[in-house]
Amino acid sequence: MRVSRLSVVVAAVVSAVVVVVGSEGAAVAGAGGAAAGGGGHEVDLAFHGDVTLRAGVVRVRFVPRNHGPSDLADATVRLRWSLPLVGVRRLPVGCLRSGGGGVLCRTGALEAGSLGEPVEIAARVAGRPAEVRVRIGTEWSGGAVDRNPRNNEQSVLALDTGDVYYF
Repeated sequence: MRVSRLSVVVAAVVSAVVVVVGSEGAAVAGAGGAAAGGGGHEVDLAFHGDVTLRAGVVRVRFVPRNHGPSDLADATVRLRWSLPLVGVRRLPVGCLRSGGGGVLCRTGALEAGSLGEPVEIAARVAGRPAEVRVRIGTEWSGGAVDRNPRNNEQSVLALDTGDVYYF
């Protein structure tokens, strides 16, 4: 088999990139881990709840949960509506508006294996839409590592039927 000089150079560069990226990932995981006492402890945040839409009013209810293995001092959840919010009925304590179609909420401290306080938000969206998409996800977790992000990023399409859509 004949190997060109270019093939050797490309293989060397790819190997160097893999070593550098691999070692940086290991350094980050090791430096922030719970054993090192850093802020990068491991948690598994999840958000479960429901969404309804009726006559332009979207109601979102959810409960944050930390599946562990570490406790979490606090986290921030971002909720985004596919349409601008034109009226929000009293935000819960620990929540605030973020842009035209978003709300940020604190979870508060979550021990490993525990549920947080339920959060409920009712908001009017622009117009009388037949459907609205609500996205719910972790915005900030204090540097904690979540190796299972599938359960902390939700997207729910609610139709203007008054039906409950669970996530």
